[in-house]
Amino acid sequence: MPSLSEALQDFTTVILTGGSSGIGKSFIERCVELNPSLVVCNLSRRAPAIIYEKLKLRHFPCDLAQSATIATTVREVEEFLQREAQTGRVLLLNNSGFGAYGYFPEPEVAHLTEMVDVNVRAVVELTGLLMPLLKRRGGVIVTVASTAAFQPTPFMATYGATKAFVLHWGLALNEELRGSGVRSLVWCPGPTATDFFRRAGLKKGSVADALSMKSEEVVDAMLGALAAKRSLVVPGWKNKVSAFAGSVTPKRLATWVAAKVLARYSGQKAPR
Repeated sequence: MPSLSEALQDFTTVILTGGSSGIGKSFIERCVELNPSLVVCNLSRRAPAIIYEKLKLRHFPCDLAQSATIATTVREVEEFLQREAQTGRVLLLNNSGFGAYGYFPEPEVAHLTEMVDVNVRAVVELTGLLMPLLKRRGGVIVTVASTAAFQPTPFMATYGATKAFVLHWGLALNEELRGSGVRSLVWCPGPTATDFFRRAGLKKGSVADALSMKSEEVVDAMLGALAAKRSLVVPGWKNKVSAFAGSVTPKRLATWVAAKVLARYSGQKAPR
């Protein structure tokens, strides 16, 4: 297997969304360790709380729920790269996303439609706008899905559906891109020790530590898959078992099982 240091050695540029916290922030920190010469462009509402003297990090404030903002930001990124990194392969990491827990349409319809915008539309739009750059310079598109993508997810119905979309979209995209110099990798983490569950409306500690992976572990699994030129990675053996079971079990049964599992969190909802 290729080493993690090999995963990023062929890239000069990283463009990612959601690098201000969680998995995205851990990914930036790993970039510093493995290839400090990388030019990193982060698109998110908040700037990453990362201070490294040698890190070539540029933050582009961007509300991914707003289509016009994405188009404007892409132009700014391309102008920046014309000055700072004109050549070399590009890694695009579609990382931003969030979930919500409750009976549909909780917590409110506007929250759910914003989730669809960020988790789905922004991924498609950003990738499409950057595709000419990617094909011109070569690179990889990494899209964060989830183990929730492998079966319907009652109580997180909209979130699971958005991740099912990007799972199948990313895999199909990889086939379309054969021979273009660009490829696609879909990254499907399970429960991870980030702020995801808090933003989804659950209390801290709702998901047991034994069921969660650290964001650093998840990032390393993705980098290993990147180096191995894979198109899909599910990090952690527990997540692999869950994803496999969700894939092969008849959908009605998989939905019933998922409902039983996810219903356990109903008493863990954070007060609003």
